[in-house]
Parts: sequence; C-alpha cells; structure tokens
Amino acid sequence: MYLGDLLFMVLCMVILVICVLVGVAFLTLLERSVLGYIQIRKGPNKV
Repeated sequence: MYLGDLLFMVLCMVILVICVLVGVAFLTLLERSVLGYIQIRKGPNKV
C-alpha cells in the first residue's frame, strides 16, 4: 500500500511541475508579444 501511495504522490508532483512549466512558457510568449507590440516603430523614413 505504501508503494501505491508513493507512486501516486510522485505522479501528482510530476503533473504539477509540468503544468507550472507550461504556464510559464505561455506567459513568456504573451510577455514577448506584448513587448513587441509596444516597440513597433514606423521606420526610418517616416516621422
């Protein structure tokens, strides 16, 4: 019984870590797209 509980706990931890990493990746993509939108310039020939 202890082995089953241990495996279940390890599986839950792995799933939690994967969810956190995927969330951080999507937040990084969102941040980069927002920063890119903020820094849009018209170009060297336009004022």
